[in-house]
Amino acid sequence: MNRKLKLEELDRISLKEFKEGEKSPIIVLLDDIRSLNNIGSVFRTSDAFKVKKIYLCGITAKPPHREIQKTALGATESVEWEYRESIIELIQELKKDHVHIASVEQAENKTFLNEFTPEKKDIALIFGNEVNGVQQDVINLSDSVIEIPQFGTKHSFNISVSCGIVLWDIFNKLK
Repeated sequence: MNRKLKLEELDRISLKEFKEGEKSPIIVLLDDIRSLNNIGSVFRTSDAFKVKKIYLCGITAKPPHREIQKTALGATESVEWEYRESIIELIQELKKDHVHIASVEQAENKTFLNEFTPEKKDIALIFGNEVNGVQQDVINLSDSVIEIPQFGTKHSFNISVSCGIVLWDIFNKLK
């Protein structure tokens, strides 16, 4: 029989240990995300996979905000983040630092997530607007486009679900 663990048995690290600890080489870029709950959820998932940094771009709301905090559960304090108005300028800066830019989108010449092999260097994963996805200008600047394979009648995931799937996969491949 399996007994559910109590919160105090989970061996969680402290905020200080998290901030001082080694991070994964994953950077998350959220561009024009409308839902505050999605933003909070991405923070929480990013904490779980020790994401190096989150960039909030365009109309994406920034902490502190009650609706973001509700789903982030404190992850806005643990995960480093920064707001940038222009995702294009940010991508150009990251490219100068030799960061691999990967849009998560359905596009021609994409690589399915299960077939994508990240290099052992910093990778920026771009998640776009809930309705319109990643902007074409952003896709044009990307080094790769990653698509999550889907097999049902729907052809999209919620942004926070997409982020969770992709972060889990890339995190494991980089370990």
